[in-house]
Amino acid sequence: MNDRHQQRQQRLKEQVDARIAAATETRGILMVFTGNGKGKTTAAFGTALRACGHGKKVAAVQFIKGEWPNGERNLLEQHGVEFQVMSTGFTWDTQNRETDTAACQLVWQQARRMLADSRVDLVILDEITYMVSMDYLDLAELVDVLQQRPAQQSVIITGRGCHRTLLDLADTVTEMRPVKHAFDAGIQAQQGIDW
Repeated sequence: MNDRHQQRQQRLKEQVDARIAAATETRGILMVFTGNGKGKTTAAFGTALRACGHGKKVAAVQFIKGEWPNGERNLLEQHGVEFQVMSTGFTWDTQNRETDTAACQLVWQQARRMLADSRVDLVILDEITYMVSMDYLDLAELVDVLQQRPAQQSVIITGRGCHRTLLDLADTVTEMRPVKHAFDAGIQAQQGIDW
């Protein structure tokens, strides 16, 4: 029994070692966290936390977020992470295409600045997929800026319904899918857990 286990683990080790040896390119990557499940922003900020822990410079732009308390921002700003927040809240609350588009474009200019700054190791574009799908932000412009960013800079895009072009451009795509959610059972969203 132990011999079989050891043989399986040895084969697994050889496969992993071969994949590690084959990964020779060093550059920033584009990650997309999408899908209808909870955890996209949480995963992005978990990566930001990891990057900060390794002394990396991180910047974040949050689209469609409001003025409510933000636990990730509270912590990460203490570690030098710059946040730019659209601050209009959910588009179903604002219900004003003109002001939402203007707010998006204003914060997008800050994102463009971050994406051109070679000192920034990781840029998070939280909920930007909505800006593209609602035509507040031009897809071709976003793609161009992503492609022109510094070679070592990584980017995380979050949001539901990510455009196929961005999925194809990405190096890593993770889709969150809902299995069960407390809110569906009538449990209120909780500060420190849900936001």
